[in-house]
Amino acid sequence: MSLDARVRVSLGSLELDVELTIAEGEVVALLGPNGAGKTTVLRAIAGLVPLDAGYVRLDGQTLEDAAGKIYVPTEERPIGVVFQDYLLFPHLDAVDNVAFGLRARGASRRAAAEKASEWLDRVGIGRYAKANPAELSGGQRQRVALARALAPGPRVLLLDEPLAALDVTTRAELRRDLKRHLASFSGLRLVVTHDPVEAAALADRLVVIEQGRLVQTGTPAEVTERPRSQYVADLVGVNLLRGRAEHGSVRLAAGPVVVAAGAASGEVFVVVHPRAVALHRQRPEGSPRNIWPGRANGIEVIGDRVRVRVDGDVRVVAEVTTTALTELALHEGGNVWLSFKATDVGVYPA
Repeated sequence: MSLDARVRVSLGSLELDVELTIAEGEVVALLGPNGAGKTTVLRAIAGLVPLDAGYVRLDGQTLEDAAGKIYVPTEERPIGVVFQDYLLFPHLDAVDNVAFGLRARGASRRAAAEKASEWLDRVGIGRYAKANPAELSGGQRQRVALARALAPGPRVLLLDEPLAALDVTTRAELRRDLKRHLASFSGLRLVVTHDPVEAAALADRLVVIEQGRLVQTGTPAEVTERPRSQYVADLVGVNLLRGRAEHGSVRLAAGPVVVAAGAASGEVFVVVHPRAVALHRQRPEGSPRNIWPGRANGIEVIGDRVRVRVDGDVRVVAEVTTTALTELALHEGGNVWLSFKATDVGVYPA
């Protein structure tokens, strides 16, 4: 059993054409830069954005088919949605917000209120049942929205940037709670996010779209180890280069040659982790096979580590300790040499 969708939508400058499948038991995270079409995919699956072409099928049942002019209204789809801004009714208290969807599906007022109260208890905010949204914190409102989506017993749960509106501390706490609730939900789960930490923590599989097109899918480990676009490489924090391999080396489009253990032949991607890149003020001697000069730009301190962008024939990011940066006496715009070993280079077909 699964959700299968082909979403083709023209919306302003966005030309969206994405195929998506979610299998039984999977949690899928949909990632992409702003304007890539992530939220539009989610809203199309929910029936809130009409398809120009394509289909939405759930467990073999067609919910929408543009060619066949089939359309099941949003309220009749077994789908629960948690929106980025939660969309709680400001004039209703928490229990009535959760009960709303149950009442819309025919439940009596009493039965809906009882089930809504049970769900508020399950998400940990039962004591706020009579509070209006304005009286709740961001994390509490998020829990109410999650309870409202889950209470009717949907087959599919869609979450659009569910933690984006929260502060850093609350986000970390809610991420743990959300992971637990997703694990306890027996249906199909799709989470839209731009946060790679959130995606890796919550999802079994990542789907990355850019400019309305799917560019990569795989487990968090697979996507991290073999990014297929600069956006994905930036997202997971690695250097991504591209060139043509010839028996142990890769000639990049910009001209330099990367010595890479195991490089065969053909068009390839080259990945180098920033921690594998060493920085020097003078040309280094010794074993590194890849040595390039450049200029340090974009020095960024992150805890006890420092990320340094080195601009030259090829732009590479290095990650060193704060102590190493001090010993190098390196500053913005300073000349620097970088080096990395052939064994620290990952190569795979483009």
